[in-house]
Amino acid sequence: MTRTQNQEPEKQPVQNVENAWVEAFKTIALSGILAFGIRSFVAEARYIPSGSMLPTLQINDRLIIDKVSYRFQDPQRGDIVVFMAPKEAGHCTNPLAKDPQAPRDAFIKRIVGLPGEEVQVKEKQVYINGKPMQEKYIEAPPGYEFGPFKVPKNSYLVLGDNRNNSCDSHYWGAVPRENIIGKAVVRFWPLNRVGELGEGPVYPAKSSQQSL
Repeated sequence: MTRTQNQEPEKQPVQNVENAWVEAFKTIALSGILAFGIRSFVAEARYIPSGSMLPTLQINDRLIIDKVSYRFQDPQRGDIVVFMAPKEAGHCTNPLAKDPQAPRDAFIKRIVGLPGEEVQVKEKQVYINGKPMQEKYIEAPPGYEFGPFKVPKNSYLVLGDNRNNSCDSHYWGAVPRENIIGKAVVRFWPLNRVGELGEGPVYPAKSSQQSL
């Protein structure tokens, strides 16, 4: 006589369930680490909060910032750069900040003057070492006088394309290279304006960075 045994459904080992959660956690953690690494060392997204770079950059434009190139080459005239503003830019800061002299998160402007160059703004025109620049991208000619100002070593003079509504180097001086976070390379939002950021300035004579 054959005995009949009650067979219970096979249960999945508890250990396998725990392993699945562990693996999921590892995947999420690794993704977070990779994303942080890319943002910290390779590239990051930024948005435009003000109109200081009109008409080139519109408010709420989204940009990709290249954080690698300047490790291998010097910033160039015409580059649109994101940087931590020096403390001299205190009057441009967020009025709600605890330290009124501490610059806000970051600025974005265009490099106009290179180390060792003399920059002057007069008669609604920017001059580099006494020669006028041609700038088709600005909102309007500058309505102020500035300089002559000699750009210090390892520093850059930056101006907003919206010259008459930009808190930039003509207020507070040059930006040390160490303050530069990266170069704006492409706009990815809004979709109808996706692409590179357009032309830069035309300078009559080829200029190399001068040492002091």
